[in-house]
Parts: sequence; C-alpha cells; structure tokens
Amino acid sequence: MRQFLFATGIENSYPVIKLSDGRPHRVDELEKTDHYRRWKEDLQLVHDLGIRVLRYGPPYYKVHLGPGRYDWSFTDEVFAELKRLRISPIVDLCHFGVPDWIENFQNPEFPHMFGNYAAAFARRYPWVDYYTPVNEMYVTANFSARKGMWNERLSSDLAFVTATKHIVKANILATEAICAFRKDAVFIQSESSEYFHPIDPGAMRIASHLNELRFLALDLNYGYDVRGTMLEYLLDHGMTREEYHFFLDRNVKAVCVMGNDYYATNEHIVYPDGQTYACEMFGYYVITRQYYDRYRLPVMHTETNNREDGGFEKDARTWLQQQWANLVRLKLDGVPIVGFTWYSLLDQVDWDSLLIANNGKVNHFGLYGLDRQIRPVGEAYRELIKTWDKETKTGMLCLN
Repeated sequence: MRQFLFATGIENSYPVIKLSDGRPHRVDELEKTDHYRRWKEDLQLVHDLGIRVLRYGPPYYKVHLGPGRYDWSFTDEVFAELKRLRISPIVDLCHFGVPDWIENFQNPEFPHMFGNYAAAFARRYPWVDYYTPVNEMYVTANFSARKGMWNERLSSDLAFVTATKHIVKANILATEAICAFRKDAVFIQSESSEYFHPIDPGAMRIASHLNELRFLALDLNYGYDVRGTMLEYLLDHGMTREEYHFFLDRNVKAVCVMGNDYYATNEHIVYPDGQTYACEMFGYYVITRQYYDRYRLPVMHTETNNREDGGFEKDARTWLQQQWANLVRLKLDGVPIVGFTWYSLLDQVDWDSLLIANNGKVNHFGLYGLDRQIRPVGEAYRELIKTWDKETKTGMLCLN
C-alpha cells in the first residue's frame, strides 16, 4: 500500500429483523437511501469530493442466488462505473446478513458457501485490490446471536459462539479464496473497536469478560491464542478443540490491515448485573492503541460519524476534527496508520434503533443528505483531504 487512503462508504446493511406483527423483514439500506435508483449519481458525489477510495459492497443476499448461482447484473454496472471514475473500492462482501437460502449465521455450511462467493467475485472483478470479506464480525455475531436483534435473533452463549466461529471461518475462507486468484490483494478488516468500563468493583468480572469478548473475532481471524478463561468459555459453549486449532493454524494476518470503527457509542459503562449504557470516555486513540498493541498490524480508521441535525451542525464537524487529531497523534507516536473514513457518504435510515424499528427515520450522519445536497461536514471533509493530502504523500504522515 503506497498511498494514504482517504475514504467514505455507502451504507449497505441488510439484516433480517422481526416486525411488530412477528413477520420477518429484510432491511436494505441501499433501498432505503434510494441508492439502487441513484447509484450513478452517488458515485459521482464521491468523485466530486476528491475521494478516491470507497467502502462499498454489492447486496450479497441479492447476488448469491444459490450454490454456484449468481446475479451480477447490478454489480456489473456499478463496478464498471467505479473503474471508469478511478475510485478504488474496498469491497464489503457480507454486511450483517446472508441470502434467505442460507438462513442465518448458525448454518455450518455458510463458511464454504461464502468462500465460493468470494472466489466468484474475485474472478469476475480481477482489478479490485481491497476487500473486507465480512464487515464487523463481532457486531454481526453479537447482534444476531447474543442480543437477539437480527437474523437468527438468538440470545445465548451457545448461539454467539456458533455464529462467531462460522463468521470468522467464512472470513478466512473468503480471504484464502481471493488470495488464490489475487496474491497481492489487501484485506482491510473493518471491526468495531469497543471498551467496557466497570461502574464499581462488583462489575469488574463481567467487564473483564466483555473486554476479552470484544477481541474474540479478531483473535480467531488473526490466529491469536486466547487467554485460558476465554478458551474455557469457547469450549463450554460449542467450539471443539479441532475448530479452535483451525483458527490457530489458518490465520491470514500477513495480508491484513486492521480496520478500526469508532463511534461515541463504542464505549460502555458496565453494571454488576451485566446491563450497559454507552458513554465515550477514552476515545479513538486509547482504544485503537489497545487493538494495535495486541495484533501489531497496520491500522485504518474504517468508520466514524456523528450527527448533523438542525442546530447540531458543529457536532459532526467537531467530531471529524477530533477523530482526525486522534489519528494524527497515533501516527506520530509510531502506529502505522494507512487511512481514514467518514461513514457514510449519505445519511442513513433507522440506525437510531439499530435497524430493528422499520420507521423510515433519517439519521443525519452523511457527507450528503438523502436529497444529495452536501452537508457542512462534507465540505469540511473535502477541505481536510485537500489540506492534508500532500502531507500524507511527502511529509510526516507519508506511508514510506
């Protein structure tokens, strides 16, 4: 990787939720933000901001129709335009959901099916350099199988461990499948950066467990040998010794960049009964440093945003400045930072409820509104890129 990656993303979540009447419903953010109709306009907005890297993923549940069966019609059009505009995609192959025929993350066949999909994608688009096979593996497993919100909507340690091992195995098999075709591909593993603060001594034990659990998906993905108590937890809740050794023996660390996603809601106060609430305390610098010290990989800030709503315009711009200042300090302190992302290009819909309320509520987190008019934070990000671009190429922040 020779250039610093200034990026944005087009939000493409598609989990299955349960409506109030009990019916399952697929949430598709590309549909809610009108991207299927206005995709060409959206890509032009990326280009107009001076951004040359885009976190983007085709709708997996629409493309992968069955074993060996794919519908590339929409994806072909979009990726041809990305190539024409010289925008480098970081391709997000699975974003919080799977096709209906796979059902959910409890399916043990999912890793192999997903590996086949990744191989088919890499063969069809051989010019793509950057990938995130499975977006936010920890969040995917946590919300689907521990908090009972998405997809299988289960709430148990057994379901969580099962989802985690399937998701991470899928990520590894996809990485290996792409590398077999593109040996020089780079995998930017976007993952939520979490921390749990105990409210009092009675919450210390559970906070300690949660602070190990936040690392679990990356530990397995990178072949990091977990501490004894975490191994006991895994073995007690459905992981076999053979499965654990798969992760130790098949790690893909050598081709990875560690992508850290950070929001004000990523830090949590923990109570003795296990209840939590969000409360920003340490910030991006401290928490990313914890992840870097554990894995010693190049780092990219792969997601952040804050609201820009009515009288709160300065919140988003101040948040952008704060995140960038944290990134610069990390870089100057020796952490190999390779990129930064404001996520997302457009405002989002219903993320205030973590997508489980299908209300159509617009969340003003984008560089542009859903009317495709630039927001003050979009203008601020454009100026930040202009101001710092030379420094990231030739100055103190350059990668070489």
